[in-house]
Amino acid sequence: MARVRELLKDKNFFLLWFAQIVSNFGDRLNQMALIGLIYLRTPGSTIELAKLLSFTIIPVFIVGPIAGICVDRWDRKATMIACDIIRGVLVLLIPIVIKYSTSMVPVYIIVFVIFSVTRFFVPSKMSIIPDIVHKDNLLLANSLSSTTMMIATIISFGFSGIIVAALGPQGGFYIDSASYFISAILLFFVAVKLKEDITVQNATVKIKGPARKTIIGDIKEGLVYLRGHEDIRMVANTMFLLMAGVGSIYIVIIVFIQEALGSSTQHLGLLVMFLGIGLFLGSILYGKFGSRFSKRKVINFGLLTAGLTIVVFTACLKFIPSFFIAGALSTVLGIFSAPIIVSSNTLLHEVMHDDMRGRVFSSLEIIMHAGFLLFMFLASVTAEKIGRDWVLAAMGFLFSVIGMVKLIRLRKESNKD
Repeated sequence: MARVRELLKDKNFFLLWFAQIVSNFGDRLNQMALIGLIYLRTPGSTIELAKLLSFTIIPVFIVGPIAGICVDRWDRKATMIACDIIRGVLVLLIPIVIKYSTSMVPVYIIVFVIFSVTRFFVPSKMSIIPDIVHKDNLLLANSLSSTTMMIATIISFGFSGIIVAALGPQGGFYIDSASYFISAILLFFVAVKLKEDITVQNATVKIKGPARKTIIGDIKEGLVYLRGHEDIRMVANTMFLLMAGVGSIYIVIIVFIQEALGSSTQHLGLLVMFLGIGLFLGSILYGKFGSRFSKRKVINFGLLTAGLTIVVFTACLKFIPSFFIAGALSTVLGIFSAPIIVSSNTLLHEVMHDDMRGRVFSSLEIIMHAGFLLFMFLASVTAEKIGRDWVLAAMGFLFSVIGMVKLIRLRKESNKD
């Protein structure tokens, strides 16, 4: 704790750390205000929510690879400040647009641009810490930053839901816009260490080749390596399944909760907060006791138990619409889901070559988001036809069956050995 206090006394790190918390709160408030807006415009529509969410994810495919390259060439502090100012202005436009237009198309365009700008902010934020802290404090700074962001995200979802419920989506957008401007002001006073000057010509020579390879060659190479390695392929299949499942239930469960508990964002935000608490607790418990278990078994057991929890959650909200029961089950779902994520990431780090990590993770990002988007739309369309509760229960049951089948297969394999 003494080292943490000492690190937070560093003005530059404290300003960056606090700016990240404020900006993170703005991101969560923006999401909740958009959900509240869809609820007011088209209550109960899973298709409209799916459309909105797609415009927040598509920039990952289109802008993400290019943004990472540009950030390495630009001043990171200036990039972060510019991103916050641009996002603050764009968010401020949304209440004006919805006041004078009944069409959601202008909102979708603004959302797409906001999240495209965010693709530049995120790698800048992740890359700037070594520029402001001493290398001896680098591990502590990254750890503190990651842990704080996880806690801030959990709390922000809860408060965002309450704010939007009390002030409406327009009020949420105004506060969201202010949070970005506050973050930009805090970042302005961060002093970045001077770096060795590089001429534009030399920078172009150094970046031009790797840029082309990053966008095209590295992704292909990562996919080839991924297909040829059994453990990595297993993790890729698991993460695709997990994100496909998340995509399938994400939109459906939002509308299901809104209708079951009779609120647009308040209960939703608090339930996400309980889910985040579960993920946090699950990560800690697994980190302390999980080393004695096979990671493959942990992943498959997590699928089995998380699926069963989703089925119970759906049944309880359908027949006993209690917020307290839903909150408890959300926490349980987080606890069982966390080991799946932690085990998958740890297994990847254990089996991958160092020089392939960037390419494999880049390939996994594409695979995961593709699964999310595809099944999000499929589930949204299906939910409109057969009912949201049936889609949620079916996905939970499918997760459980896949987890159980894989556990049985692993047991047979171990008995043979």
